Amino acid sequence: MSTQLSAGGAEVTVDQENGCRISSLRIDGTELLRQGPKYGSFPMVPWCGRIEDGRFRDGGTVHQMPVNHPPHALHGFGCDAPWRPAGATATEAAFTFDLAEPWPYPGRVTQVFTLAEDALTLTMGVETYGNSFPAQAGWHPWFRRDLGTGGGAAELSFEPAWQEERGADHLPTGHRIDPKPGPWDDCFGMPHGVDVTLTWPGALELRLTSRAEWVVVYDEESEAICVEPQSGPPNGLNTLPRLVTPVDPLEVSTTWTWRRLR
Repeated sequence: MSTQLSAGGAEVTVDQENGCRISSLRIDGTELLRQGPKYGSFPMVPWCGRIEDGRFRDGGTVHQMPVNHPPHALHGFGCDAPWRPAGATATEAAFTFDLAEPWPYPGRVTQVFTLAEDALTLTMGVETYGNSFPAQAGWHPWFRRDLGTGGGAAELSFEPAWQEERGADHLPTGHRIDPKPGPWDDCFGMPHGVDVTLTWPGALELRLTSRAEWVVVYDEESEAICVEPQSGPPNGLNTLPRLVTPVDPLEVSTTWTWRRLR
């Protein structure tokens, strides 16, 4: 089961049964996202990227998450679970997902998709049903490197303040370094908000923005480029925990704005 949104020449398909991911984003009939059940654009919640050895500490308690990308736990549970629809119009749809075992804290995640003729806004909120807990939220879009429009490969442009040094275990070491040339599977800090532009020459420019201050860029595969705005760095449940409390839920959003170049 999927939900369709449309506005002008933009069409979005949300597959709520498969992690509430965007399975398709078409502009004037051209698909922007890599296709396949594990691709598209999926939510990362209640953590983003990797948790070291699948373990995180909350106060004096250590919690073990399933190790789905040995030796680490990767991308949270939201991307693998069915979500429930919570209302839709032609241009907006909302979905919910209840946090449950093996996540040790009860809570709810809400995700809203809002489509305009020239932009798509994604919003995700995490709330607790009881005790406070650390959490993260973000998105993992797989943008096609070549749209097949004859203009060639996408060009990536952004100006991060720093790059998180990556260790041999693919986790940030805790040191901030000057950004290095790609290819990347790396986290970058953008303290004034994420602002990344993908340009497919002669076809389309897509600007991805967010008030979140962290973005992971993964462009080591020939088929796609991933630009992942998120509320904290990889392994952030351990290194930079953000508590979700009864009076302070976590909310993060991102807007993708496009401009036609032909």
